[in-house]
Amino acid sequence: MSPRYRNGANQAGTVIAVVADVMALILGLWILMYLLDANRANSLVQFVHDTASWLAGWSHDLFTFDETWARVVAGYGLAAVVYLFVGHAIANRLHRH
Repeated sequence: MSPRYRNGANQAGTVIAVVADVMALILGLWILMYLLDANRANSLVQFVHDTASWLAGWSHDLFTFDETWARVVAGYGLAAVVYLFVGHAIANRLHRH
């Protein structure tokens, strides 16, 4: 395969890894804000919460712990780990080819 195509695959892999990292960062930031009881009337907190809720829509309330903080950590944390794992697996696959 020519170096031109390899370079494009490397760039695509890097972009995918960065996007996965940003998604996981937003989810982790929301977990931290929730645990520290951030002011939900703040625009930044609302933005992070809305974005994290959209990203973790498939894992939100997946677990039924009695404590709300445990549900937030497990649900949003699972989404963050999945995005990191899948994003970096795809990026590594692209970097090899």
